[in-house]
Amino acid sequence: MSSRIAGAALVIVISLALAGCGGEGNDDGKKTIDLNAARGSGPDGTAPKSSEAPASSSGGAKLGEIKGPDGVVVTLTSAVRDKGGFVTVNGTVANRGSKPYTPLTWRSKETEMKSQSSVSGASLIDSAGKKRYLVLRDTDGECLCTTGLVNIRPGESRPVFAQFPAPPASVTDVDFQLPAMPSARIRISG
Repeated sequence: MSSRIAGAALVIVISLALAGCGGEGNDDGKKTIDLNAARGSGPDGTAPKSSEAPASSSGGAKLGEIKGPDGVVVTLTSAVRDKGGFVTVNGTVANRGSKPYTPLTWRSKETEMKSQSSVSGASLIDSAGKKRYLVLRDTDGECLCTTGLVNIRPGESRPVFAQFPAPPASVTDVDFQLPAMPSARIRISG
């Protein structure tokens, strides 16, 4: 048990250290930071199960909505900052189209990722701070996010979540992005 606590403390220290560092500039002069190296765990030192979304604390209120191709709609219901230095974004993906949908473009392009059907490519963007926060990974290299998103049938809705390193406490508004989709401005609570 003490090794779990020590591991969680190390993840927090690494996340905070990386969050304070500027990364390489890109073509538009904005600085970004790659937080993929930070391995995550939940606030109690254990990683949430990748295929299950943590319970939403907002009661299902809509924070933001992203409309994608083929009638796919992502509704974001909460973005909660916890004391462990993480932000967990919860929502649902609904297929309002007429054919099954598998969001393969939402996964990270990392070759080490085990799950090929996840929201591991999601990110939070702090425009004012010029930082990008990527989905955390567990010690096995799996994302701390929803996995198994295959064959979402027409009319079907599924819960989704993704866990990120928390931006500084002064940052409350961020953009949530999924690859190949428009972004949604959301407010972090907690």
